[in-house]
Amino acid sequence: MAVFMVVLGLFFLVICSCTALLGWNEVRYRKKGLPPGTMGWPIFGETTEFLRQGPNFMKNQRGRYGSFFKSHILGCPTIVSMDPELNRYILMNEAKGLVPGYPQSMLDILGKCNIAAVHGSTHKHMRGALLALISPTLIRDQLLPKIDDFMRTHLNSWDNKVIDIHQKTKEMALLSSLKQIAGIESSSIAQQFMPEFFKLVLGTLSLPINLPGTNYRRGLQARKILVGMLRQLIQERRASKESHHDMLGGLMKIDDNKYKLTDDEIIDQIITIMYSGYETVSTTSMMAVKYLHDHPKALEELRKEHLEIRGRKRLEDPIEWNDLKSLRFTRAVIVEASRLATIVNGVLRKTTEDMELNGFVIPKGWRIYVYTREINYDPFLYPDPLVFNPWRWLDKSLESQSYFFIFGGGTRMCPGKELGIAEISTFLHYFVTRYRWEEVGGDKLMRFPRVEAPNGLHVRVSSC
Repeated sequence: MAVFMVVLGLFFLVICSCTALLGWNEVRYRKKGLPPGTMGWPIFGETTEFLRQGPNFMKNQRGRYGSFFKSHILGCPTIVSMDPELNRYILMNEAKGLVPGYPQSMLDILGKCNIAAVHGSTHKHMRGALLALISPTLIRDQLLPKIDDFMRTHLNSWDNKVIDIHQKTKEMALLSSLKQIAGIESSSIAQQFMPEFFKLVLGTLSLPINLPGTNYRRGLQARKILVGMLRQLIQERRASKESHHDMLGGLMKIDDNKYKLTDDEIIDQIITIMYSGYETVSTTSMMAVKYLHDHPKALEELRKEHLEIRGRKRLEDPIEWNDLKSLRFTRAVIVEASRLATIVNGVLRKTTEDMELNGFVIPKGWRIYVYTREINYDPFLYPDPLVFNPWRWLDKSLESQSYFFIFGGGTRMCPGKELGIAEISTFLHYFVTRYRWEEVGGDKLMRFPRVEAPNGLHVRVSSC
């Protein structure tokens, strides 16, 4: 009986302590003018619920507090905006008291000089340097030949095998990006680079708690290794004084501009280019394969488009720029896969001063999460929004409508959009013209915080 009473007492003590902590945290952030919402636990906030429940957490909070509410996620006090009009205003008015506000874990792991984190004139110079590397002319003349050569080799040995298309597209996106960045040297560093890069990616969406065994700690350690590898590559190139026609070579030779990138800035841009391209290209490619498998008419239409191009070429002829421009249905499949899977759920901004927004006062230093996921399923914009329908995108005006946030918005529109579409198109070209496939195993997909197949997405591949 005494033991029971002790246990019962401890139970009530824990309950009271938890209630007190939650209450204290709510009072701590109860400032006049803030929107309604809850803040969760000290330090952790509502991160666990956010990552575990994802879209349902957002919908529940909107049901309780409206489309503009406060929370505490990924280590930051945050205002969540789910209002399309307000989101568009925020994205189009970055300079007016708002700057990029990515989570501390992402800043630490991608680097504080990465293009997604800087703002003002620094962002303008870095964006200019990056756009110079991925202009349509450079994609056509330098990058596309590398992509084509890589894709036809990467897909060469898939016949009569059961493959994990999730893992294969991850490897494809990373290794293709590495070849564009480091050219001929990419093959010598790829195997050491790849596992560290995957750890880095996992660490970017985690609580910034630097303890052994956490994704954050593993991400920081992986960054340190990758920075060392890239710094050594830069030093070797400077010592050799050879000219290199790849992205790293382009970033290193920018000296005719008023703004010359430091080695740290070059390294952070390289890591960010790889991170951004990896996430979007690998996931969109996987989901395109999934959706095409589930929708035979769309697959038939896409395969017909690619076979027409292949019919005009010899077996060894590569995909060229004019071929890509003619792939209207392929582009529609890529955009629809991105919309329906929602590869990017939103973007974060940070206030540089106390500012009024939507009738509320947002304190300096708070994050604003521009949550754009729900707009992808708006039935007024996209009839039957949960149906995979690439034909809707054959109307090109849909890509220019005001609430098209699939590739970002405002001054932060994804600069690598067309390069990513070129990579996925080339992958699909060689995949659908060489192979047929069927799913095996009934693998499940996770939709949040990343679209992924935890146990893989296995398909049996055979020659056409």
